[in-house]
Amino acid sequence: MSTTSAPTSAPTGAPATGAADAAAPTIAARVRECARATPQRVALREKIRGIWQEVTWAAYWDTAQTVAHGLLALGVSPGERVAVLAENRREWLWTDVAAVAVRGVTVGLYPTNPAAEIGYLLAHSGARVLVAEDQEQVDKALAVLDDCPDLDRVVYLEPRGVRGRYRHPALLYWDDFLALGAAHRVAHPGAVAELMAAATDADLATLIYTSGTTGRPKGAMLTVANVDFAVRTVTEGGGLADPPPGPDDLLLSYLPLCHVAERVFTTWSSAGAGVQVNFAESVATVPANLREVQPTILFGVPRIWEKILATVTIRVASASPLKRAVARFWLRVADRIGATLVATGGRHTPASRLAYAVGWLFCYRALRERIGVRRVRYAASGAAPIAPEVLRFFMGVGVPMHEVYGMTENSAIATGNRPGRVKLGTVGEPQHGVELRIDETTGEILTRHPGVFAGYLDDPAATAAVLEPDGWLHTGDIGEWVDGTHVRITGRAKDIMITAGGKNIGPAGIENELKTSPYVKEAVLIGDRRPYLVALIGIEADTVGQWAQRRRLAYTTYRDLSAKPEVVDLIRTVVDEVNARHPRIEQIKRFRLLPKELDQDDGELTATQKVRREAVTRAFAALVDELYAPGGDR
Repeated sequence: MSTTSAPTSAPTGAPATGAADAAAPTIAARVRECARATPQRVALREKIRGIWQEVTWAAYWDTAQTVAHGLLALGVSPGERVAVLAENRREWLWTDVAAVAVRGVTVGLYPTNPAAEIGYLLAHSGARVLVAEDQEQVDKALAVLDDCPDLDRVVYLEPRGVRGRYRHPALLYWDDFLALGAAHRVAHPGAVAELMAAATDADLATLIYTSGTTGRPKGAMLTVANVDFAVRTVTEGGGLADPPPGPDDLLLSYLPLCHVAERVFTTWSSAGAGVQVNFAESVATVPANLREVQPTILFGVPRIWEKILATVTIRVASASPLKRAVARFWLRVADRIGATLVATGGRHTPASRLAYAVGWLFCYRALRERIGVRRVRYAASGAAPIAPEVLRFFMGVGVPMHEVYGMTENSAIATGNRPGRVKLGTVGEPQHGVELRIDETTGEILTRHPGVFAGYLDDPAATAAVLEPDGWLHTGDIGEWVDGTHVRITGRAKDIMITAGGKNIGPAGIENELKTSPYVKEAVLIGDRRPYLVALIGIEADTVGQWAQRRRLAYTTYRDLSAKPEVVDLIRTVVDEVNARHPRIEQIKRFRLLPKELDQDDGELTATQKVRREAVTRAFAALVDELYAPGGDR
């Protein structure tokens, strides 16, 4: 299939030719409408000094306007970039909405990124203003400021350690920035409204950088039209939840807002449907915050769902003999309920409904309350493959799980399992308005719809490699149709391994089967151009640690624990169980346990916690050599 060059930047100034006179439906316009329709309803909640603070829709929009005027006062013009380097919090959304209101472009940066990568992203995006959270992030910005010629101002949110100590002229405290915006608002009261009225579908709304698993991150340009399509898909009937999300729904925002999936659920669906957003205090407090908030709609990457399942496993194993016996009985019942729901597409039979009703009284209500999902009416997993067994567990205990699929380049909109039509092991059906086909020769999934991006910033070659002139997007994922309606992803094209015997193997499925075990956190399959498959496996420290303590197995560090022969034998049973489900050519012949947890700072994980396969293989080359050394056992 041929490709030709596609545009590398979206129009950022005058309206596109033929644009309608009416202003485009930006997220800023949607927030404004929510403020007008339900001014006193709570839009945002954030915990400050241990107390949940509420922001109404009226206050949300009022502050966003002040921030927008502040950006104008700093000289931000249509098309210019405003970067955010912070954890999920109110200021993130205020800045995002404000930037779009003045026809600027939001650029999200991961707070976990090192200074060098922050410098690259700021320079590459051409950011004029950076909103940084605290001293740690300000230090990163100042370290690379000389390499970012377009960056004029660094607005910091937390004054501790910065205000009164740092004298750099680029620094501006958030409260002072708001005061600047308030003064500009008085002097130019109609400035923001005028810019909003001039917005077009072709305006660039946000730059979202890819995770960079195979090289430098690329800036995916999403337009106002792209974002609007995503908003309409997730908030109108048939897109995700049934009934669609609305003002009575609650979200917990905890995944990085610079990731397209979290932006869809937190910023875009909130603006589009009036959903209340609750910000987690940190990633570490997500379990506690889940219990406090009890959201009605919950999105998580596979690692989140696997972690919750591992936590349940730990608690059951650590309970008293009577409680352990009761829990295991009802979890076996849940497994049968889950199997029924899998067979029926997620619909209860009279028998499964009765079994669940009794289980609710004795187990499931308390279990769901403790893990924070008692009120969840729609749960989704996406951004990476997940083992069907994990989804079946949650379905069995009453959490309506749906695997969805999308990517940054198509505004996170492609397919989804719909309520009552779930096919486990698939990523569902194409969403309304989405064209999807699977290349007959390569098996690659291609999508085409109004959410497909405008291209990569300043990278026409990369754009041409994935975007056809007629709008078809190459996803890089290999898939197949199931029953002619649902799509199953079998792997990433770049990850497909060809063994020395010529067998094509997608590693994701086998890796996910390994990670179904509560004792396995990471699994990296190796075997390209090799005589057989091997695996590098990272243990789940909490679960394996609990297992070791129950057996009075002393250990000191992660390295010490993973080196214990008993732990190796434990993981060997997991590997053997997975191998039993596969033909010999797809079985793992040998494995080694990683001596350390994979870490972003070491380049082994992306900011979204995806494994950089080549980096891991390179970092643990000695272990890989051992696995292929003649005469060695597992």
